[in-house]
Amino acid sequence: MLKKLKLIFLLALISGSPVFAQKQSGTETDAQKQKRMEWWTDSRFGMFIHFGLYSGAARHEWVKHNEHLSNEQYQKYFDQFNPDYFDPTKWAKEAKAAGMKYMVMTTKHHEGFCLFDSKYTDYKSTNTGAKRDLVREYVNAVRAQGLKVGFYYSLLDWHHPDYTMDDAHPLVQVDTSQANYDRLNKGRDMAKYRQYMRNQLTELLTNYGKIDVLWLDWSWDKKGQRRGRGKGAKDWGSVELLKLVRKLQPGIIVNNRLDLNEYKDGADFETPEQVSTAELAKYHGKTWETCQTFSGSWGYYRDENTWKTHRQLLDLLITSVSNGGNLILNVGPTARGEFDYRATRALDSLATWMHANNRAIYNCTFAPDTYKVPENDKLTYNAKTKRLYVHLYDYPAGGTITLPGYAGKIKYAAFLNDASELLYKPSATNPDDLILTLPAKKPLYEIPVVELTLN
Repeated sequence: MLKKLKLIFLLALISGSPVFAQKQSGTETDAQKQKRMEWWTDSRFGMFIHFGLYSGAARHEWVKHNEHLSNEQYQKYFDQFNPDYFDPTKWAKEAKAAGMKYMVMTTKHHEGFCLFDSKYTDYKSTNTGAKRDLVREYVNAVRAQGLKVGFYYSLLDWHHPDYTMDDAHPLVQVDTSQANYDRLNKGRDMAKYRQYMRNQLTELLTNYGKIDVLWLDWSWDKKGQRRGRGKGAKDWGSVELLKLVRKLQPGIIVNNRLDLNEYKDGADFETPEQVSTAELAKYHGKTWETCQTFSGSWGYYRDENTWKTHRQLLDLLITSVSNGGNLILNVGPTARGEFDYRATRALDSLATWMHANNRAIYNCTFAPDTYKVPENDKLTYNAKTKRLYVHLYDYPAGGTITLPGYAGKIKYAAFLNDASELLYKPSATNPDDLILTLPAKKPLYEIPVVELTLN
């Protein structure tokens, strides 16, 4: 019997299937979770904000790590921090115009600087030239625009005196020897840092009203943890931390970076980061949100020029929804507290497309298998309204597209942007197919959308 159990366990490991039921830290049912998550899965589109002292350096949010800077060397960015153009109302209006339904802002990134008035540290915005609780202003602005409010909080902290060394810490990038780790860790107490996190998350989740999303970032994989140079659930006290979060904000939605994969309720959604659109198909049918930047950096990076085109951004959004997921796009404001002109330009282009085509995004997901995807295009689907959306990636020069196997399945076709009718007829070569006729002139949208009303 023991040999048989070992064989079952080995086969399960090979296949990736769970051997036993996952643990559960709470009592929420699947139906309750689905209801709690409903607004989020219907929204499909959000904005990330990465803002901190690194905005002054303007050369990547990991500048402290990349340049191996000590707290003393990094202090100049704290001393200079004074975002005189900080106006989260303007941010929220731009996000709303672009069709985003929720926002998530860094309250503390890996550098350890807090944008809120925490009583557990002096390393905060109220002690800079800003003299303001920037998180409070953000919350009020986002809520006033009718958007959902999200917080990002870094589990890493490169400033706190009790945070122990790991392979991401700035002070071990030059000397990775165990002797250097031991020297730097002398006097540090991770238990004190865990309490610090609990205290700050308690502040964030009690002092600012209802918070809809919490992004906690991040844990090493098991290999990194086994090396002794990375952190995971035990280091963060993740089980108790998540229980605290859910106690303080019962309706909150939490991401998957606490290293609680063995718990069924250890996370609400997966977070593929900066992946290609081709990779998103792997998450089809799961609950997920891909986090992406407009350019190659999360924080403001003045001289970084790999900005995504309008078409690339639309492809990310459409592909996310067509695989049943969300997209959260990141802006890194400048040190003066405003969006870079390139970010504003990208948001404006999204606003134009979303104004005309948002019905193909909100409340949508992947299409049922009975609807084949027309060649070179992508589909999204709204089960409540029985609408199928064809995203025309390659507008046909011949003026027609084939809807494979759609005969008898639709009763009306129109462009979504203006609701103008499109005519269709059975294919002469295959009666199961429909031939949809399109005007010679493409609508003034990078990727036009056809709305099909289903029978």
